[in-house]
Amino acid sequence: METGDPLVTAGWLKQNLNAPDIRVVDATYYAPFLKAEKTGREDWAEAHIPGAVHFDIDAIKAGGTDLPHMLPDPIMFSSRVRKLGIGDGNRVIVYDNNNFCAAARVWWMLRVMGHDDVKVLDGGLAAWKAEGGELEDMPPVAVERHFTARVRSDLLKDTAQVAAASESGSHTIVDARATGRFTAEAPEPREGLPSGHIPGSVNAPSANLINPDGTLKTVSELQDLLPNHRAPTITTCGSGVTAAILALGF
Repeated sequence: METGDPLVTAGWLKQNLNAPDIRVVDATYYAPFLKAEKTGREDWAEAHIPGAVHFDIDAIKAGGTDLPHMLPDPIMFSSRVRKLGIGDGNRVIVYDNNNFCAAARVWWMLRVMGHDDVKVLDGGLAAWKAEGGELEDMPPVAVERHFTARVRSDLLKDTAQVAAASESGSHTIVDARATGRFTAEAPEPREGLPSGHIPGSVNAPSANLINPDGTLKTVSELQDLLPNHRAPTITTCGSGVTAAILALGF
């Protein structure tokens, strides 16, 4: 993991919201199997932090595959984020309304594509409202900017690399799914996908990293969740969303 706090507080964002280089991104997303009443985009359209654009992880993904949330190629990614007004030189603040569920994923995607100046709002939209932050329902006018994608292969592993790490024990493989799915005592929510886990992996359900108020637990509390954790780490989950919460925390 890189040094530096990946989070900002709602108080910090209130003070810096109008800085010309700040771009705020709402990443709210609800997995289809949750059967939520609204989509993440509908949530954003009803109320969001002023100036926030919506990043849809179901839309900004690789095509030509049935696998969900596969990372898009750099050209496609650059094209989509440019239209959101995200570009070189921007400080990006990502939040959601669902306990880091997709804010962490978008944070990771931006970093994989070489944009390191990205943070996550600790506590998400709830923390912003608790801080007395204003909300709006009008979509912002995003001015397209140039985004230079430089893929960081050190932040991404393919199936062959994970299989090799599983066999050799060279990495700590941490699974973000609920314990029942990890132990195969509960079914996977996606049809046709068996439960169980990668050999040698350990379980740290992503929900355990989050406080009741939606903020991330402290460093010492996170360390207690994985007392035998050692670097380097590979994080996994069902479709590459909650694994990013582990990457954010560990």
